[in-house]
Amino acid sequence: MGAFLDKPKTEKHNEKGGGNNLSYGLSSMQGWRIEMEDAHCAMIGLPGGLKDWSFFAVFDGHAGARVSAICSEELLTEITKNEDFKKSGDKEEVAAENIKRAIKQGFLALDDRMRELPEVVSGEDKSGSTAVSVMISPKHLFFANCGDSRSVLCRKGEVAFSTQDHKPINPEEKTRIQNAGGSVMIQRVNGSLAVSRALGDFEYKNVQGKGPCEQLVSPEPEIHEIERTVADDEFVILACDGIWDVMSNEELCTFVRNRMMLTDDLQAICNQVVDVCLHKGSRDNMSIVIVAFESAPKVSEEAKKKEHELDMKLEEKIKEIVAKADPTSNAGALLSYVHHSLAVAEPAGLPPGAGLYAKRTTIEEILNKLNPTPTPPPPPSD
Repeated sequence: MGAFLDKPKTEKHNEKGGGNNLSYGLSSMQGWRIEMEDAHCAMIGLPGGLKDWSFFAVFDGHAGARVSAICSEELLTEITKNEDFKKSGDKEEVAAENIKRAIKQGFLALDDRMRELPEVVSGEDKSGSTAVSVMISPKHLFFANCGDSRSVLCRKGEVAFSTQDHKPINPEEKTRIQNAGGSVMIQRVNGSLAVSRALGDFEYKNVQGKGPCEQLVSPEPEIHEIERTVADDEFVILACDGIWDVMSNEELCTFVRNRMMLTDDLQAICNQVVDVCLHKGSRDNMSIVIVAFESAPKVSEEAKKKEHELDMKLEEKIKEIVAKADPTSNAGALLSYVHHSLAVAEPAGLPPGAGLYAKRTTIEEILNKLNPTPTPPPPPSD
């Protein structure tokens, strides 16, 4: 199957934590890919006495996991050791530009340092990685994006901000690529790489006479500073393109808000998102971090009651569908038949943003309860 497995690896890596009046959860899963190349970083309290600051990031590696792993371990250090960051101190109201400059220089410094790795110099390692991060201070959110991983801010129930994916077909990106002597073919840099900005990927960064941000692939992050609104800011999502390939900004934010009314376990919600994306057809590694603020939706007994009623309705409907199904169907065929039949019926009250895909596990549990020993398929005829 080329770059894909025969069946997805669905084991998940999870983390969760909290502090500084926020909480976070994360989930990552290898999925259909032969290797797991994603990495992440979650840090409450930053160096230099900034105990009330936090940092979160997702790194989506390609052509190997080396660069993404180094980024997860060292990008924050490169940013916080920068002189612009150090001299900002606690004077945040006048230091925002310094912080943004330090973030940019941190990206560039790490990229420059990785170029000297022995395995890179020898040509043994040609990996690269996108990066999307958010640095959270008491007053501001500093978003940084390099590549096509993405972050969104949900404020008052709506998408208030989203980073922009760096794709070779974007006019600004295409111009830089062409000015560096490259081309964009089949929406890829030189017909090969699907992102136009990344850390690593040094075979695309060797154009003589061009600076580091003028190469075919640029390590320069796009940085946005957003003032926090404590009463309105609900949560931030950071995720790799394995998530965004199958869910829009609005769909994902709507789904996460809905799940927050059922549980305050952000790790569990991240797992649900990953499962939904797998069921919707994502073939990539998947990683997601949800950072919730004080104004995030709270668990609602009314919402839990409605979810229970939905599950009861689904069970009754599935009983009707199974009664009409081919009795010789194996478990996989029966699940597909039930899912298709439910999709046609369009049951009311499905989770917004994800629909029936959010109930795939529930459907499987109901089927196992109704038919604990599925009838095996008939033997092949002679």
